[in-house]
This record gives sequence, C-alpha cells and structure tokens, in this order.
Amino acid sequence: MDLSTRTLVGSVLIIVGSVMFAPAMGVAATEFSNILLVPATILLTAGTYLVGTDVSGSPA
Repeated sequence: MDLSTRTLVGSVLIIVGSVMFAPAMGVAATEFSNILLVPATILLTAGTYLVGTDVSGSPA
C-alpha cells in the first residue's frame, strides 16, 4: 500500500475534523461544542481537498 504523504495528512485531517463534530451532535450541545464547528469544518475541507487532489497516479 503506497500512500503519499499528502493522502496520509488529508486522512488524518478528515478523522480529526470528524471527531471534532461529535460534541455538537448531542442534545445538550453547549457553547463550547458550537465553537468547535468552525475549526472542524475547516479541517474536513482541507483534508478532503488534500485527498481528492492527490495525483500520484493511484486512485484517490
């Protein structure tokens, strides 16, 4: 399995961004969990961009 560094970094950003969404999904969401939504969205967007634009020749 030959993954490029770009794909690995993108995958980590997607995982971290997804985990940051978890506190805001609860019924008792607090102000802190709502503050996490903006960085989580940025991390997910950046990770998706990195994984989706990896043109190393292997399917992304």
